[in-house]
Amino acid sequence: MKNALLFDFVVNKEEKTITLKKEFAANVALVWDAFTKKELLEQWWAPKPYKAKVKTLDLKEGGTWHYAMVGPGGETHWSIVKYGKIVPGKMYTGLTAFTDAEGNVGKGAPQSNWEVTFMPKGDDAALVQIKVSYTDVAHLEAMIERGFKEGITMTINYLAELLPTLK
Repeated sequence: MKNALLFDFVVNKEEKTITLKKEFAANVALVWDAFTKKELLEQWWAPKPYKAKVKTLDLKEGGTWHYAMVGPGGETHWSIVKYGKIVPGKMYTGLTAFTDAEGNVGKGAPQSNWEVTFMPKGDDAALVQIKVSYTDVAHLEAMIERGFKEGITMTINYLAELLPTLK
């Protein structure tokens, strides 16, 4: 069944968006939890060999999720999500950016708006759509050049491997 699950990654430079769709063999409530709970995010939200370390997670409108991706040599890459709209179990939006350890966004650092939508696909499957929007096509291109597709694909696949162990 693993091969039958949808995975789609589309770059639209005209609209300055990247849209990722991934179907998971787990119910939508479990997938929502995996995207919104610290103890679960730390198990999958980073491309190997990196590990995620959550500094803060305040899942509410206006709240933030500040985390680092920590490499095997201790190198640390900080990011933040400033939550916008949240509909529990269904969707959330957030403004994301790379930061320092205190959560300060670097001057001129690319920021992106994420809209993450969770849709049930029967009792034991869920479809997640992540639409990432940029204000500038140069920022979108910079993220692609930095390996965004490879990194997010690897990360999402780790979630797909983790979910069956959480049921």
